[in-house]
Amino acid sequence: MPQPVIHPHPLPYVDALSARALAAIDTVVIHCTELPDLATAREYGERALYAAGTGNSGHYYIDRDGRIEEYVPPTRIAHHVRGWNPRSVGIELVNTGRYPDWLDSRHQAMQAPYPEVQIAALISLLNALRVQLPALTHIAGHEDLDREQVPASDDPALHVCRKRDPGPQFPWPAVLAAVALQRIEDGLRGGVPV
Repeated sequence: MPQPVIHPHPLPYVDALSARALAAIDTVVIHCTELPDLATAREYGERALYAAGTGNSGHYYIDRDGRIEEYVPPTRIAHHVRGWNPRSVGIELVNTGRYPDWLDSRHQAMQAPYPEVQIAALISLLNALRVQLPALTHIAGHEDLDREQVPASDDPALHVCRKRDPGPQFPWPAVLAAVALQRIEDGLRGGVPV
């Protein structure tokens, strides 16, 4: 399989993120940006949210046309999923998801499809990461690892999932058939909570 073309586009604060050994990474987490485009995702990723001057971001972003950008190298810990950051790589797929009403109970359907070229780029990246990261054996969706329910923005008496990505349009069977990674669902590995 051909190597993916990865365009380095480091975030301004990348050097402030904690370093780690590649051998510490055993999981890749699939996200969708839930934003309209890559430029908006970049703006969100550049926002400093923590005292160290860092923010929330995945490691890799894949646009709808299959372009792959690396915002954070895997040797750094990015903030992309609670409780899993030190051991995982985050891959963000540009997709509108629930944008712009993420927590509105009336707008929880995630109907935007993932283009075939975007999924092909993802599979190529995943296979390259399997070679680069010796301990990488698992894959999960953000929704698999963050199951928290929060009050809906339109009616606090109702609760919605805080995270639903990559969502129901993501082609799990095709991706799992193409990569040698085992899916973690509901924060479980081998039936045991992690």
